[in-house]
Amino acid sequence: MLGYYSRLSAEVYDKDKPVGHSFGDVEFYLERLSSVEGKILEPASGTGRILIPLLEKGKDVEGLDSSSEMLDICRENCKTRNLSPKLYEAKMENFSLETEYEAIIVPTGTFLLIHEREASIQALKNFHRHLCHGGKLIIDIFLQTEVPIGKVSTRVWDCANGDVITLEDKNVEVDYIQQYSVSHGRYERWRDGSLIESELERFPLRWYGVEEFNMLLKDSGFSNIKISSDYHQGEYPESPDQIVTFEAMAEK
Repeated sequence: MLGYYSRLSAEVYDKDKPVGHSFGDVEFYLERLSSVEGKILEPASGTGRILIPLLEKGKDVEGLDSSSEMLDICRENCKTRNLSPKLYEAKMENFSLETEYEAIIVPTGTFLLIHEREASIQALKNFHRHLCHGGKLIIDIFLQTEVPIGKVSTRVWDCANGDVITLEDKNVEVDYIQQYSVSHGRYERWRDGSLIESELERFPLRWYGVEEFNMLLKDSGFSNIKISSDYHQGEYPESPDQIVTFEAMAEK
């Protein structure tokens, strides 16, 4: 069985998307959460790229992730900054916490990692269940136009101890009817020209149309839905290469 955000993958994620690295989303989410005084939950919080800047701004944020390796790095990133948030190992579609949150955020298309439609609908309903009345969900998606099968990309990262980590990624499957793609990634750690660690990852990714996702939110109990693009509040997307953000309210 191929891995999914295991040790090498988590290390690369932290190098490639370090704490505070922004695609425009860190500033956007800080602004949209400025009026939130209660608890915030970030499912799929990863190694703390957005969670930690929110904590440093005084927000009461908790995180969860399905990868124990990602959470280990997140805890270490928090520790070095004298932060100690609650972090849970769980999946978006079936986590169960006692807290009702004032806001739940899922930035940068992370929600699309749930590639099975029924599981993604279950996750939206689970978000709704964990929000207080009037609580807000802010969630990003991105669109898919074309997935060339067999296309290979390679990237390289230098480590502080002199090691080198490489990633060779290849698209192996696309289903335009069920709306998901699958890529396989091979992570390798090299030291002094010798391969010392290798990791294979299966990476599925789902996509939605803008109005399709709007309808799913309504069907999951959300209302007052606002749509933005490229982190410009209220600007409806005009191009398929834009990040699309939905902000919706939970009514109980």
